[in-house]
Formats: sequence, structure tokens, C-alpha cells
Amino acid sequence: MSKSKEMLLVGSKTKEALKGSGKETFNVSADALEGLNDYVYWLVEQAQRRCKENGRKTIRKHDILS
Repeated sequence: MSKSKEMLLVGSKTKEALKGSGKETFNVSADALEGLNDYVYWLVEQAQRRCKENGRKTIRKHDILS
């Protein structure tokens, strides 16, 4: 993750979700949150692009999940 990117995720909640629960739990590496944060930034950029291409100023759910 570049130094200029602010963390968009809540670290403790994200780690908890990544670890899972029940029968199988996972360890979470130190760089996992950085990687996921980079992916979130990419998703945001894609949503902005789709919104602009569709002539809108409001990002909607389908812009993110498409």
C-alpha cells in the first residue's frame, strides 16, 4: 500500500471477519489489511468510473458490485 492511501477499513473488525469462526479459523498476516485496503481503493475507483460513464454523480450499489 502506498503511504498516501489512508486506511479505509476498521482493523479489528476486518481482522475478526478474516479470521472466521467455528471449526476453521485463519491467521491474518500483517500485510493482509493493506492488501484488502488497496482492493477497496480499486473498487472505489471502478465505481467512480462507472458512475461517470453513466452520466451520474451518485454512486449506487450496482456501481460497486458490477
